[in-house]
Amino acid sequence: MAELLNPRPTPPDDAPRRPRLGVLGAGQLARMDQQAAIALDVDLRLLADGPGDAAVLAGAEALVGDHGDLDVLRAFASGVDVVTFEFEGVDNALLQALVDEGHRLVPAPTAKLFAQDKLHQRRGLGDAGFPVPPFEQARTPDEVAAFAATHGWPVVLKAPRGGYDGRGVGVVDDVEEAAAFLEPLPDGALVEPKVVIEREIAVQVARTSDGRSVAYPVVETVQHEAMLRELVAPAEIPEALAREAVDLAVAIVDHIGATGLVAVELFVTPDGLRINELAMRPHNSGHYSIEGAVTSQFEQHLRAALDWPLGSTALVAPAAVTVNVVGPEDGSDPRSRLRDALAVVGAHVHLYGKGARAGRKLGHVTALGPDVATAKRIAWRAVDILEGRA
Repeated sequence: MAELLNPRPTPPDDAPRRPRLGVLGAGQLARMDQQAAIALDVDLRLLADGPGDAAVLAGAEALVGDHGDLDVLRAFASGVDVVTFEFEGVDNALLQALVDEGHRLVPAPTAKLFAQDKLHQRRGLGDAGFPVPPFEQARTPDEVAAFAATHGWPVVLKAPRGGYDGRGVGVVDDVEEAAAFLEPLPDGALVEPKVVIEREIAVQVARTSDGRSVAYPVVETVQHEAMLRELVAPAEIPEALAREAVDLAVAIVDHIGATGLVAVELFVTPDGLRINELAMRPHNSGHYSIEGAVTSQFEQHLRAALDWPLGSTALVAPAAVTVNVVGPEDGSDPRSRLRDALAVVGAHVHLYGKGARAGRKLGHVTALGPDVATAKRIAWRAVDILEGRA
């Protein structure tokens, strides 16, 4: 029997019924969903792995259970109006079973699959004429070599499912390295050329079930060791390119029929925009919106999931910069330096309640400013303190 943590008190009989939204997952994204839900008087229930999950520690109501167990998913879905997500890793067949039994999922499993399966995404979007990089499915080292014979070494190999923050992705220079990457993947990998990337950008799109949508300004994302380290809003790119990126993101979301909040990650290459990945949920590339936009991505996600009016995506300052707080190499806890970081005027610190570990994403800092340089200086000053460099 699944355990219920932080149960909501029974409301008075004359209290108006509040919408109840279910989120599969209870990490930092659900924690920030919970903050938005409080302001909107929405009851949030999460499916958690255990009492130590970030959102559970913050007081969100949570059912503890295995998201790979259909009976657990049924019990969870039966207690909420709408089911949505904070991560991709729920078996799509189980999600479809919930839909077949009459539960409403945001997004639907048919759309969610575009974020869960990279091969499915490349094939579906490529067949529809969207700009995906050249790709093949490679099951053997010889198939990788044949692809490289056309496109050149090195090539990029990606596990079709399960990768995030650079996990499940490898750049290989020869057949031997390809064989080592493919060895644990019985269904093979997605193989692509190593494209020249001038910038990495992202667009957040929110869409309701009746097709209403809004898009946030394009942001630039800066990766370090396969993890988003810094983002700049708005991206410092030509206006025409920004319009093209927003139009492309909205067209993708409409084409696949996604609902809720979708992050469309794109590469800027010498040959134009190329699709990188999709995330069907709030995403690290939208964290700046908590302080930096009229409507945060988390509030927007709740609005879209409940088919409520969508909020303004306009920035509230000329520039916003977010920097992730990463566990220092010495294993120290940034929380021990929080007091000093809060002395940085203009720095908005978010810590996720996660145990400190070197290289682990533990929080983020956002700063607003009259220009990118000012916002960046403030955000990094606070992060340097939190990570023990200042």
